[in-house]
Amino acid sequence: MHNFRYVSKREAAPAKAVLLDIIHTVQEIVRDKFTFQYTFVGSASRNMITCDEGSNIGYDFDVNIEVNDDEEEYSAKEIRNILRNAFDRVVTYYGYGYCEDSTRVLTIKVKDQQHSRILHSCDFCIVNNCEDGRQQYIRFNKVQQSYSWEYQGKAFDGLGERIDWLRENDYWQETRDYYIDKKNENDNPDKHSRSIFAETVNEMCQKKGYYD
Repeated sequence: MHNFRYVSKREAAPAKAVLLDIIHTVQEIVRDKFTFQYTFVGSASRNMITCDEGSNIGYDFDVNIEVNDDEEEYSAKEIRNILRNAFDRVVTYYGYGYCEDSTRVLTIKVKDQQHSRILHSCDFCIVNNCEDGRQQYIRFNKVQQSYSWEYQGKAFDGLGERIDWLRENDYWQETRDYYIDKKNENDNPDKHSRSIFAETVNEMCQKKGYYD
């Protein structure tokens, strides 16, 4: 069992302000190659940031980066490397370590080295919103050392509509409580918050009759 709690907007605001400075600087660095929009997604967009008081992993933000490359001048690998190198030029000035390149995201972390704790982190997912409403992301295959555009899993399809339905029908506080419970019970270190949240929404909708 974990001991997750919600982090207030006020508590998270200073870290978010620093992340905005970093993102805006990166936009300027890569501007001669492409521009991009960014969106805080996941817990940060829903005031559902959590942290585990009994762990050393702090709390995290999720940001989607959508690159403007309609002519497809750059490969998935080139886009990811350009952005990673740009972030690496900036983040250390703000106390973050260099980007960690994982399967789905680029991750930066602020660490309390003295106490071996992660204070907070941010995952950057490079996405493409397709005309059919689906979303792709750049996936890093660590075994093959390759990068490719892949579709998000079906658990994320229509997630926004299901969230709206839960809010409109006054199930949102129950959803928040259920999400914390699922995070505290999760014993799979490879299951990230966004996956747990998608499961929470789908299971609440199933329980409350959304699919009937």
